[in-house]
Amino acid sequence: MSDGTITLPWLIIRQDDNGNRYSVGRYATRAEAQKIVDSFEDRGHKQLYWVERIGRSGSNGST
Repeated sequence: MSDGTITLPWLIIRQDDNGNRYSVGRYATRAEAQKIVDSFEDRGHKQLYWVERIGRSGSNGST
């Protein structure tokens, strides 16, 4: 990154019981984002969480 910006292409999405989806956070690596998802699941969060890659043309790179 020559312009000094930090890229956070990995997004955690949460889906509640009604099917509403929310962005939870953005992370630099998939491993970092997955670690957060795992911690939510380990604590018994009932919503569905997953990791998606954003910022790629033509594909969202889901999971």
